[in-house]
Amino acid sequence: MNMSEQDQMRQQGLRGELRCDESMARHVSWRAGGRARCTYAPADLDDLAAFLRGLPDGQPVHLVGLGSNLLVRDGGFDGTVIFTHRALRAVRVVRDAAGGEIRAEVGVASPRVARIAALNNLAGAEFLAGIPGTVGGALAMNAGCYGSETWDVVAQVETIDRSGTLRIRTPGQYTIGYRSVVRRCRQLSSVPGSLQKNGDAGEWFVSATFRLLHGDGVESRAKIKSLLSQRIAAQPLGVPNAGSVFRNPPGDYAARLIEACGLKGRVIGGAAISTKHANFIVNTGGARAADIEALLELAERSVQERFGIRLEREVRLIGERA
Repeated sequence: MNMSEQDQMRQQGLRGELRCDESMARHVSWRAGGRARCTYAPADLDDLAAFLRGLPDGQPVHLVGLGSNLLVRDGGFDGTVIFTHRALRAVRVVRDAAGGEIRAEVGVASPRVARIAALNNLAGAEFLAGIPGTVGGALAMNAGCYGSETWDVVAQVETIDRSGTLRIRTPGQYTIGYRSVVRRCRQLSSVPGSLQKNGDAGEWFVSATFRLLHGDGVESRAKIKSLLSQRIAAQPLGVPNAGSVFRNPPGDYAARLIEACGLKGRVIGGAAISTKHANFIVNTGGARAADIEALLELAERSVQERFGIRLEREVRLIGERA
């Protein structure tokens, strides 16, 4: 960053860290991919609001937590990536007669919410221990595992837009489905009840309040331990990956369909479809984003041709091909 950019940041009252031409391979769990034009790590929520207000209209923006379901294509992302996990990580617990609430900012790791709930004898958040990434990612995709989903326990969320305005929203303002969260945006369309994906209108989650019931902390910790054991046994956690890459189609499993197409273990460049779990693509060393994307497309094409089923991605790809 040159001196003029530093001066501009000081004039705007910004306190975070701005970088230009930043390799996103350092910031995503696949450890692969291209560069971002700019990245910003805000100091706190107020600093994030000030930064958003100063962005040029129309400049692409993407908020990233731990990068566990993201890939930036090799040609790079010509916009700004904002990191949430360094600053937006406050957690507050409020107990009451029925149980309690945990308010967590979007940079908090999902497993941490599960542990805090168990320590406070609150039940219902144990499944979050099995979700890699942050609260922000879990909210955006309604992440889930072992029969539970994020929005099952969400009481309300807080969002921020490009003007830095904060809003409180309730689950009733979203259409929530399997690995899908879409906001009803009447104010942005002349069509009543029209839908808008979170972020597409320049609005992003900054916190969530989870509503939980009284529980037994010992039982919750035992359940968390069991869930983590299942995850370790079934998933290739020892190599860079982004978790499940496809949603399970109704009544079936993406991994079964991919394996039935003979793709388990298929290698392209430095990437491979995992031999441990066919719904995982792993970086075996030196993978390019193009290698990973080629395997995604191969799995999609093969399953469509053999079974007539269109796989839907859980992971998000942004940026340009090289």
